[in-house]
Amino acid sequence: MQQLCYQRFVDEAFDENGRLCKFEFNADENYNFGYDVVDYLAEKCPDKVAMIYLSADMKTEKRFTFGDMKKYSDMCANYFLSLGIRKGDTVMLILKRHYQFWFSIVALHKIGAVVVPATNQLQKKDLTYRFNKANIKAVVVTADGDITQSCDEAIKECPQVEIKVIVNGQRDGWHDFNKELYEHDYEFVRPTGEDAPKRDEAMLMYFTSGTTGYPKLAVHAHTYSLGHIVTARHWHNVDPDGVHFTISETGWGKSVWGKLYGQWFCETAVMVFDFDKFDANEILPLFKKYNITSFCAPTTMYRFFIKEDLSKFDLSSLKYANVAGEAMNPEVFKQFYEATGLKIMEGFGQTETTLTIANLVNDEPKPGSMGKPNPQYHVVICDSEGNECNVGQVGEICIKVDEKIPYGLFMGYLEDDFSIDRRIEDGIYRTGDTAWMDEDGYFWFNGRSDDLIKSSGYRISPFEIESVVMELPYVLECAVTAVPDEIRGQLVKATIVLVKGKEGTDELKKEIQKYVKDVTAPYKYPRVVEFVDALPKTISGKIRRVDIRKQDNMEK
Repeated sequence: MQQLCYQRFVDEAFDENGRLCKFEFNADENYNFGYDVVDYLAEKCPDKVAMIYLSADMKTEKRFTFGDMKKYSDMCANYFLSLGIRKGDTVMLILKRHYQFWFSIVALHKIGAVVVPATNQLQKKDLTYRFNKANIKAVVVTADGDITQSCDEAIKECPQVEIKVIVNGQRDGWHDFNKELYEHDYEFVRPTGEDAPKRDEAMLMYFTSGTTGYPKLAVHAHTYSLGHIVTARHWHNVDPDGVHFTISETGWGKSVWGKLYGQWFCETAVMVFDFDKFDANEILPLFKKYNITSFCAPTTMYRFFIKEDLSKFDLSSLKYANVAGEAMNPEVFKQFYEATGLKIMEGFGQTETTLTIANLVNDEPKPGSMGKPNPQYHVVICDSEGNECNVGQVGEICIKVDEKIPYGLFMGYLEDDFSIDRRIEDGIYRTGDTAWMDEDGYFWFNGRSDDLIKSSGYRISPFEIESVVMELPYVLECAVTAVPDEIRGQLVKATIVLVKGKEGTDELKKEIQKYVKDVTAPYKYPRVVEFVDALPKTISGKIRRVDIRKQDNMEK
């Protein structure tokens, strides 16, 4: 059997049960995903399908081969260079699920620019913060909706943004991607010397959903793409002759987990459906139509699936299913298994990492468990003093890095002075998530050590929502927490103390919800609003969100 692309970069071994037990990387200092994977595959198998694209209205279908991906990423690299984008520049991509995202991100990797993906749900306030925090020089933005208008408003406060490119439309003052791309040569010469991107240099940055402040910016090196080989090969169990489908918009980290790096290392085609709103009755027929063989989605999507009559849909092509982004209810696992015969393989990771804990190929999943550590990382559960916890003892999920920094772990957070804070102390990276391990070595999620909200696969910072709500003149205090929900996993709840003389009515709840929707991304608005006379606090005056959550859980 011919060697797959990923095998050029790794040494792996398996235990007696067939589970991956060793995974080490081999990559020289000039390693670059654009050249060493995309261009390599364009030479090895130029006519092999790399991506199947379906438009939101389901009327336009495009199939791109690896040869196409080299051609269009080269054209795009030449185009971006002509606009003034250079190695080290930060470029924000707000492209939903448009196929132009793949042209752009690979092109920027080839140039050595730093990519900052973002969702089109951001508003002016969100964009202003992100443009300044990441020192964005260029934006490449979808014409859908009013995101370009929000960008223009934000850029008034962000003079460092010099280049604006619009995709699938035209706008005054913006470059037209769809027109101008094709004016450039489809051969891009790999840079050499100081212009050449290096393995350990910054390649990609994602904003996390901050829990104690505004979102932090996690910085990843070019080796981050290598870190996703395990994701695709040993968790998604992708078929080189099959089609993998991950539900994620390109503004979120999960997109490169399931729609780019690992899948193409394994020479697997990715399915991209450019939908605006998830509809199970639109998604389910795609499995048969496109012969989808592996699938990954957050728990919320599976909840919507099992509410349908799955017997009406042909899912026979599907051989493997995964879930991540939020803990999976065992009942969802059970109902999907009964309907399809497939055991959903759960996994855990962060914006700062790749797949960290998972039910890998040949594991027998325990419904509700995240699985066992990925051998790519040295994962342990530690107490507050850094000591490893005993079986059954809750502690923080940590990655030991005293011997080496594993490929896939972030470089650190970008600071306000554009330095990088590694965030590793005493040879340990602390994830901020807590869990416990059973006697068989399976990890069970317990909760956040902070207050991060996970709703429908989104990660939401309470601090951001509180800051917006507090802008309303009649709000005295506000605490944002999560409440359990059968469909979305968690809902955003705002517990509010009003100023004296203001009455909490249903109309006021709707007004607050609308204000949050208008000011920040719509998915962040509080679906639950409760008015109270006072918030629970510590002696020092800090709000105790944990008490609010406990009360909500008791009432539920």
